[in-house]
Amino acid sequence: MNEFILHHQLPLDGVPAYGFGRCDCAGCAPRQPARRLFTGLLGLGALGVAAPALAREGVEVGEKSWATKLVSAEQVETAAAQQYAQTMRQAAQQRALAPANHPQVIRLRAIAQRIIPFALPWNPRAQGWKWEINLIGSAQLNAYCMPGGKIAFYYGILEKLQLSDDEVAMIMGHEVAHALREHARERMGKGAATRLGAGLISGLLGLGNVGDAVVNIGAQLATLKFGREDETEADLVGMELAARAGYNPAAGVSLWQKMGQASSGAPPQWLSTHPAGTTRIKDIEANLPKVQGLYERAPKPAERFEPAPPLKSRSAN
Repeated sequence: MNEFILHHQLPLDGVPAYGFGRCDCAGCAPRQPARRLFTGLLGLGALGVAAPALAREGVEVGEKSWATKLVSAEQVETAAAQQYAQTMRQAAQQRALAPANHPQVIRLRAIAQRIIPFALPWNPRAQGWKWEINLIGSAQLNAYCMPGGKIAFYYGILEKLQLSDDEVAMIMGHEVAHALREHARERMGKGAATRLGAGLISGLLGLGNVGDAVVNIGAQLATLKFGREDETEADLVGMELAARAGYNPAAGVSLWQKMGQASSGAPPQWLSTHPAGTTRIKDIEANLPKVQGLYERAPKPAERFEPAPPLKSRSAN
């Protein structure tokens, strides 16, 4: 059996340019999003837990963007699944894909199993997603959830930041929120609208030609990044998902404090173009009262996991 090892540099095809904390908007002023109301594993049915009917308690982020309607959800999810599978195959070939019995994989999947049942009220499509959660042996501080519920954590973010379960849940909730709110699909739709022109789209009504403008969806998934509005929305929705799952949403504060410490000196890629952690901490603190009751009433995890220990490492050839 191949040993799971840590790579300091691990180039993989199909990894999206977006990831935890990345953003394409340098120097954005802090603001709340104005457009919206309120991540081999399991589908919702396989969990044996039905998502409960939720009263509208929690964060408010507005309706989903009109731009999501311009691109086929099925095509985006299919392309994401193909890219994710390719990435996992490459990671496995380089002994960088953690086995199912690895303690940190067990940890990630246990946290996901608590979060996923609360996804459906945010996006009915989530009921049919084939959720996957995997761990990649890379020293990078990164995690992502591709459309359709394809989640990946990098070992570096678990080990270097010594994340607690609550902090892991905040990251996972954030990334799952991107998929639920279909931010990738929205970005593609806006790009297509820009290329076609708003006037032409208004005249088409049926929007048939918009689909023609969204070519090579896989390539777009690999290069697009989310804007600050998307990141702020994912922070808030993710905080609510974590709280409903029984994880302390206040962990978002300690998470971003750790991020700030890790970025001293030359900032890592995921933080280089993103609003300061202090801004995010203020946003989280301002919204904690909206989800605190959800957390207090939620059943808490019966098991807590140890932070990730150092892995045997190997530099890339």
